[in-house]
Amino acid sequence: MSDNLGLLFRITSFGESHGKCIGVVVEGCPAGVNLEVDMIQNDLDRRRARDQMGATPRREADIARVLSGVYQGHTTGAPICMLVDNADIESHEYSEYMRTPRPGHADYPAGIKYGGYNDPRGGGRFSGRITVGFVMAGAVARAALARIGVEVCAHTVGIGGVEAPPCDPKSIRVLSGKDSLGCCDEASSALMGKVIEAARAQGDSVGGIVECVVLGLPVGIGEPVFAGLEGEVARGVFSIPAVKGIEFGSGFALCQVRGSEGNDPFAVRDGRVVTARNDSGGILGGMSTGMPVVLRVGFKPTPSISRAQSTVDLDKGTAVDLVIRGRHDTCIVPRAVVVVEAVVACVVCDLALRAGLMPRVVV
Repeated sequence: MSDNLGLLFRITSFGESHGKCIGVVVEGCPAGVNLEVDMIQNDLDRRRARDQMGATPRREADIARVLSGVYQGHTTGAPICMLVDNADIESHEYSEYMRTPRPGHADYPAGIKYGGYNDPRGGGRFSGRITVGFVMAGAVARAALARIGVEVCAHTVGIGGVEAPPCDPKSIRVLSGKDSLGCCDEASSALMGKVIEAARAQGDSVGGIVECVVLGLPVGIGEPVFAGLEGEVARGVFSIPAVKGIEFGSGFALCQVRGSEGNDPFAVRDGRVVTARNDSGGILGGMSTGMPVVLRVGFKPTPSISRAQSTVDLDKGTAVDLVIRGRHDTCIVPRAVVVVEAVVACVVCDLALRAGLMPRVVV
């Protein structure tokens, strides 16, 4: 398996959905970064299934344990090992899925690739549960980025076909934090909630879109040609289970217009070079332009639904109907907001270190 992300700010993910724990090791974080356990716990609580609409009934406490790399509230420069314990586990439903793989899940390709030795419980390494480690690493990355004036924030912009209107990037953190679905628009959130509830009542699920914005990133971050900002962010984001698409700026819509409409005109504002529009999403040639970096991430509907689905019995070679039992999210999008933030922060932190923007010791 490939369980690492990043070159200088490097994270290593470990653990399975129903194993003893989920965790992450962060290497390369500068020494001297203020990092309190509460900062990590706050992000874990944003991801944790609570009473938000569409969340799984599985209720893990997800209490962060920092085992190394932090002393008296500051990073030491040594590897930071963090984990949470798995406690609320019900594994008895999963053994049959090695024989009758669940549609939309990794059961079948994983079973073939690893010869049946992979842990199938709760999806094992292929479960969204592993993003707990991503979130803890992201808290470290955000703490480091804050020292150079860079902020990463995300919000829900679409669920089940309901789309929220644009939000001022500087308002995302405050507005989305007030909403249980992580949406900046109250009216849109109410409609999204109705869509989620309708899907739940029918034993179905819905997907959606998370928008992420990076503020304060200076010009030139990204390492063309093969480690450009878009490519590195995309690689990280696609490590999040259920992600099926990503676009930067105006994305695919930009591909439908002429160059005279799609180019972002340069201008000077308050003594600095800016662009009059930001259809490029703050990235040109794989490098940041100094404008906000804007990306949207598409999540497919949760594949675990209680409606009957068609699959095969691998032992008998016959078609069968499968009803998935267990505890699952009707919509994972609201809980994924902080996960997208975390992964993007880790990638940006790594590229900032590569660019020499961040000192090895913060004073």
